[in-house]
Amino acid sequence: MKNVIIVVFVGFFSGIGGAFTYQQLFFAENNINTPTDFYLKPKKKKSDVKWAYNAYVENGYQEKKSYDKTFVGDDFAEASIKSTPSVVYIKTIAENEYSGSSWLELFFEGRTNQQVSSGSGVIYTRDGYIITNNHVIDNATQIEVMHNRRTYQAKVIGTDPSTDLAVLKIDDEELPSISVGNSRNLKVGEWVLAVGNPFNLNSTVTAGIVSAKGREINILQSKFPIESFIQTDAAINPGNSGGALVDRNGDLVGINTAILSRTGSYAGYGFAVPVDIVTKVADDIIEYGEVQKAFFGAEVVDINSEIADQLNTKELNGVVISYLQRYGAAEKSGLQKGDIILKIDQENVQSRSDFEELISYHSPGDVINVVYKRNNKLGTIKLELTNREGTTSLITRDVYMSERLGAELESVSKVESDLLGIDGGVKINKVNKGLIRRLGIEEGFVVTAINQYPVNSPKEVEEILTKIRGRVRVEGVNSKGVRGYYSFHF
Repeated sequence: MKNVIIVVFVGFFSGIGGAFTYQQLFFAENNINTPTDFYLKPKKKKSDVKWAYNAYVENGYQEKKSYDKTFVGDDFAEASIKSTPSVVYIKTIAENEYSGSSWLELFFEGRTNQQVSSGSGVIYTRDGYIITNNHVIDNATQIEVMHNRRTYQAKVIGTDPSTDLAVLKIDDEELPSISVGNSRNLKVGEWVLAVGNPFNLNSTVTAGIVSAKGREINILQSKFPIESFIQTDAAINPGNSGGALVDRNGDLVGINTAILSRTGSYAGYGFAVPVDIVTKVADDIIEYGEVQKAFFGAEVVDINSEIADQLNTKELNGVVISYLQRYGAAEKSGLQKGDIILKIDQENVQSRSDFEELISYHSPGDVINVVYKRNNKLGTIKLELTNREGTTSLITRDVYMSERLGAELESVSKVESDLLGIDGGVKINKVNKGLIRRLGIEEGFVVTAINQYPVNSPKEVEEILTKIRGRVRVEGVNSKGVRGYYSFHF
């Protein structure tokens, strides 16, 4: 037994000695500290980063191309610290009324049930203006904003369904407003952070890169949508909507709006409204209560090989005018259907989303320079943008809430009337409990006539429907532009 113990001890110490000798003999000249040593040591100061870089080169990694200071101490902590206090949690309550479509709902007719939802918002100004998504607060009867353990009741200042943006106001004068950056100069491949409240988890930060710009994903249901999204692979989940997309400086570059997913959770694709569009929309809503949207007076489509063949051109850049509004800005300037728009104010137009984004920066009355091609010849014109009524004056939205009908009514604009091929009418925007719901008329339907009598004002519709008796026929156009009618008997 004594001999066995001696053999074990001798073997153990011999192994240690051999390993030490092997290391000294074979690795003395090639003993290099790997970059992993520096990954594990957080370095917050620029001097620390510089020291790490010098050590990195001195230890044998001479190629500076392989050096990325992100991995040696410069992380996203400062951007997160800077932006997180400006992102709020939004809780909404919507009261849904039973529609009476089943025997159970008929039994509970007149009662409501509450639906609670949540999202995010960004503090835009110190005095309480907050930007979020329209779909976060749409149909809400009560909106609460939570920030720094305080709860505020929020008021809706205005919404813009065409960009899915909304502006709220809370009572406070000393809020940490976010620093606004620039989305036009944002490059594909740049690092960004998504800040929000996914799954009710407050102040969550995720990192990714800008995967693409100018994405059009056809999610906005507005008649004149502006879709030119920033695509990012920073994780965005339910609850992130309305939150901030910031660059590495912590400056706002977008408002997180949508994800592309079959499950409803993050699947690698997130989309944000560019901040240059956001600021134009928010500033207009705050100042005028309505977005002063500029209209070009034409619709455009992307160019493909088939369209290029039809136009007898090899040009695949730009967009083609597919529709001209009667007496609109484009027609007045001399543009024609089939013209190829190449530039707006020296900015290249590569796609329809580019075109819509460039126009969205402007207001009615602005004059833009347009470079176009017709019959393979270049031309340049000046075009004065208009509002939805075809003028250049400030415009306010005249919405009429009819308690008797239980719906929000609005006269149709000149631009929309021309697009739908009608001479006017009244749009039904929001339907609550009341006559309109009982008649089954859907939101977005434009009433053009009642019993063949043309209507153009909300009060006309209200007066006729509340007084008429007998057989009634309501004619119009639905949100998809299809003509039809509703028939019923009072």
